[in-house]
Amino acid sequence: MTRVIHTGDTHVGYRQYHSPERRQDFLDAFESVVDDAVDDDVDAVVHAGDLFHDRRPDLPDLLGVLSALRRLDAADVPFLAIVGNHEATRGSQWLDLFSDLGLATRLDADPTVVGDTAFYGLDHVPKSRRDDLDYDFTAPPEGVESTALVGHGLFTPFAHADWDTEAMLDAATVDFDAVLLGDNHVPDRTTVDGTWVTYCGSTERASADERDPRGYNIVEFQTDAVDIRRRSLDTRPFAFVDVELAEGEGLDRVLDRVREHDLTDAVAVVSITGDGDPVTPAAIEDAALDAGALLARVTDHRAVGGDAAAPVTDVDFADPDAAVRERVAEMGLSSLGRRIDETVRDDAVPDSNVRDRVASAVGDAVDDLSVDASDDASDDRDDTSDAERDDADAAQDQVSMEDFL
Repeated sequence: MTRVIHTGDTHVGYRQYHSPERRQDFLDAFESVVDDAVDDDVDAVVHAGDLFHDRRPDLPDLLGVLSALRRLDAADVPFLAIVGNHEATRGSQWLDLFSDLGLATRLDADPTVVGDTAFYGLDHVPKSRRDDLDYDFTAPPEGVESTALVGHGLFTPFAHADWDTEAMLDAATVDFDAVLLGDNHVPDRTTVDGTWVTYCGSTERASADERDPRGYNIVEFQTDAVDIRRRSLDTRPFAFVDVELAEGEGLDRVLDRVREHDLTDAVAVVSITGDGDPVTPAAIEDAALDAGALLARVTDHRAVGGDAAAPVTDVDFADPDAAVRERVAEMGLSSLGRRIDETVRDDAVPDSNVRDRVASAVGDAVDDLSVDASDDASDDRDDTSDAERDDADAAQDQVSMEDFL
């Protein structure tokens, strides 16, 4: 029997709502997974991509991950991983650095055997390039009883899927007992043609839509069976305050609902619907902060000007940049247009570099004429734009692996 932790979408380095505390929360969650792996003496930690939130992780995030991986190594727990869409670069990956240091194994088409199970890897591949995949995997060595493919993407039959799991399994040269996935932050599992297919979910809430507890999977590969169990993590509390205002109700009703929740060190997410009076988001946020919340996010979903078809734009005084990104996403810009928008608005890019960055983005678009039109669709699963996920935007990274070394 082989017993592993299946985790992914840890998004270390995500400074959600521009909060340094939230950034630390994502590293803390990853470290909690490592603590559990060491305490439970599992055979391996299998990471299904998006270890980092960005392809340009800052030094504190890199050092935090290195420290955690060293603890796994000291406990003789292998770290097996693939590259997700958030962290992918055009050249060498940060995962390759960890592999060179002997702290990780980057899974690929060749088997990595742990116990009596062979693990294979399939990095994130943009939809426009999947027709070139042949799913040619090396046969496992003798003595292996189970096989598992670790992948990153939105696979059928789960929500938002654009990757055909059945077609992939049919084309694969290895018969897999399980497919361990990342990218969808909602944990789920099913079988496809007799093969277990499961998402582990994210280890921290990367979006206010992720209301269920965060965690990971414990997967046991037994003789002729795969057992998948869910384990929750103790993460930063989110207080979801849903208020439907009746006619004549307004700010006082919202504040009463806010006070019903324990907001100590929590992220307060206030959602307003109904036919009541207009409210002031700033007053609601102040009340939540006075009640001990780490930060507050207020969204008024009601119509403006009596036009029920015109939704109010999400107002987030704690993170105005996120509101701008969401509004830009609704404009239907092309992939190139979004990338240029991100470059112009990125405070981390010096003004003197903006012109070169934009020129590089245009050059990438000209070079890669095979980019599928689906890349133009915005991703509503978190606050990060698709421009950060398109692996064609890595040539001008401000922090390269060579700089770190």
